[in-house]
Amino acid sequence: MTILKEFMGYVTIFWIFSVSEHDHGALTYIYANSSLFFAVVAEEKDSVESSYTAKDLAVLEGLEAVRKRPGMYIGSTDSRGLMHCLWEIIDNAVDEALGGHCKTIEINLAADGSIEVHDDGRGIPIDKEPKTGLTGVEVVMTKLHAGGKFGSGSYAASGGLHGVGASVVNALSSRLDVEVDRGGKIHWMSFQRGTAGIFDGDGPKAPFTAQSGLRVIGKISSKITGTRVKYWPDRQIFMKDAELDMEDIYARARQTSYLVPGLTLVVNDKRTKAGKSETFFHKGGISEYCNFLQPDDPVGDVIRLDGTGNYEETVPVLDDQGHMVSTDVQREMGVDIALKWGNGYETTMRSFVNIIATPKGGTHVQGFERSITKVINEAARNAGILKKNEADVIKDDVLEGLTAVITVRMTEPQFEGQTKEVLGTNAAIKIVGNVVAESFKAFFNTTKRIDKANGKLVLEKIVGASRTRIATRSHKELQRRKNALESSSLPTKLADCRSEDVNRTELFIVEGDSALGTTKAARNSEYQAILPLRGKILNVQKASLSQMLEDKECASIIQVIGAGSGKSFELDQARYGRIIMMSDADVDGSHIRCLLLTLLYRYMRPLIDSGRVFAAMPPLHRIEVVGGGGKKGEVLYTYSDDEMKKVTADLTKQGKRWKEPIQRYKGLGEMDADQLRETTMDPDHRTLRRVTVKDGAAAEKMFELLMGNEVGPRKDFISTADIDRDRIDA
Repeated sequence: MTILKEFMGYVTIFWIFSVSEHDHGALTYIYANSSLFFAVVAEEKDSVESSYTAKDLAVLEGLEAVRKRPGMYIGSTDSRGLMHCLWEIIDNAVDEALGGHCKTIEINLAADGSIEVHDDGRGIPIDKEPKTGLTGVEVVMTKLHAGGKFGSGSYAASGGLHGVGASVVNALSSRLDVEVDRGGKIHWMSFQRGTAGIFDGDGPKAPFTAQSGLRVIGKISSKITGTRVKYWPDRQIFMKDAELDMEDIYARARQTSYLVPGLTLVVNDKRTKAGKSETFFHKGGISEYCNFLQPDDPVGDVIRLDGTGNYEETVPVLDDQGHMVSTDVQREMGVDIALKWGNGYETTMRSFVNIIATPKGGTHVQGFERSITKVINEAARNAGILKKNEADVIKDDVLEGLTAVITVRMTEPQFEGQTKEVLGTNAAIKIVGNVVAESFKAFFNTTKRIDKANGKLVLEKIVGASRTRIATRSHKELQRRKNALESSSLPTKLADCRSEDVNRTELFIVEGDSALGTTKAARNSEYQAILPLRGKILNVQKASLSQMLEDKECASIIQVIGAGSGKSFELDQARYGRIIMMSDADVDGSHIRCLLLTLLYRYMRPLIDSGRVFAAMPPLHRIEVVGGGGKKGEVLYTYSDDEMKKVTADLTKQGKRWKEPIQRYKGLGEMDADQLRETTMDPDHRTLRRVTVKDGAAAEKMFELLMGNEVGPRKDFISTADIDRDRIDA
């Protein structure tokens, strides 16, 4: 038998014989051929290895490395990378604003795909840099790790020390134009993919001639300074579907206007004929930013913590002879933090280093979180709000409902990576921690009446969160013990369904035991469960979590749904795919439905957000048609008085009569099982109203107005609000 096998480019033939135990000649022949084959292979491998010489080494000079591996510098080449390039140019302008040299930054997006950033700062230096012999503009735009942020004193605080921002954007642009207003003249320079030169026309496709040097193209008042950078992203680098996200641009511009009070940012979207312009300007700083970010009702006012700290750092410094010498330098770090607590559960935290966002935190956030819990415990003990026999609050309690803006300013921040998402300067842990401890202690020990009241509200909120956490845990432990004793944790009044498929199962929450019998007979027991409520449940808007858990009706609903409540709610654990509120079509029914919604909104919000909460729509009238050509036994259901009038008018026009009086359902208990099944519970015929929350903040405010403790605003709303009666409970 002959086998052909290709190996490393050679076709090798193996002859395989039927060889007896004593036939050594054939075996020797096979071994010989095998040895010959492997010798040939070895010779080939040696020849391949010997061809690897110094000439095979590629040396990427200048900006070639950026174009070869753009992800190393901007993270990716999709929309995120495109946005990162814009941030790099904007951050350079913001650095001028931080130094007090820039008041306005304008961002223009044109229809030809170009992006322009214009600032009224000092302008990029136009004189020649001694070592390279190139102008400052060309050095900044073409040389990696070049700029005014390397200990020269030009910037006391900047986005980082990498010095690659503008040059990277230049390398990844098919065309980039720079205009500098300085010294009474307008200086201009163009680049193609990082190479200086002149374009003979507009746009990136115009003929290009490589040529170094900065040119003067006009005159201007000596009082006017600034820089304009206009570039076209290179579509050879970026993905075809990469595009700028306007909402992200607006958010970043708004954020910067908060972080640099007094700075105006203008965003002009000129990509369409209509165009759109947005201006961002805020005087309030991070306090105003904290109020903007807060998603829920506030507990007290904004608390500001600020201070400075010194640290020593060893950095390489250029000496007079051009040598890098390790030198110990003294640094100063400024810390400014704005805090505000709310009634919600979520934590909203933003951190910045020299106004550069650090979405993944870093050492400054670590220092903040380590210190704040310790200070809160000490203050709560001293104020007597946290009793001696009570456990300390934990970090989760402190962060619950907290909105925080953490900013630090330093000379040369050390980031983990070029994308600057994480601060790595170790000294920030200790300095930020000390500032938080000292400032917070001073705040809680203040003699000012307003600050003292504010501090008490904050401490009561945090200690309340701790007690709620402990109460919730105790509730879970109780349920766990019940299960361990093989006692059902589900209420006895629950008529459960047989199926466990969440995609099919439905829980009907019905009003009163009177409706239980009818709904049990009308349901499909395979996938429909019934939970009756006795009267009106607790108004949880006015009650604490512990009071809610102690209420039998609320506790029953939480147990039956099986996903927990509040912060510990887990949507995936819900036992039913749909939660359907089925109450009577009267005022009391609407009230009960509102109370149920309040409970679900405050403590099981993900159910509403995921579209799993519904309101059943039982009919209000039953019209039985008789005579006049109508079908025998024809029955029509209407859901409002206006609809009933319209239906009866249509029947009159058709010459049909109906049985008088028209039956009006006062409650679900008045309907027989067949009627309830057909009109309200059968998926093939029923109508359900899905409950959604488009604007959570607005919904929270409305719930607080209608269901909260303050009577005055609710009275004013009822007496003065312009309400369309037809839209009530619509």
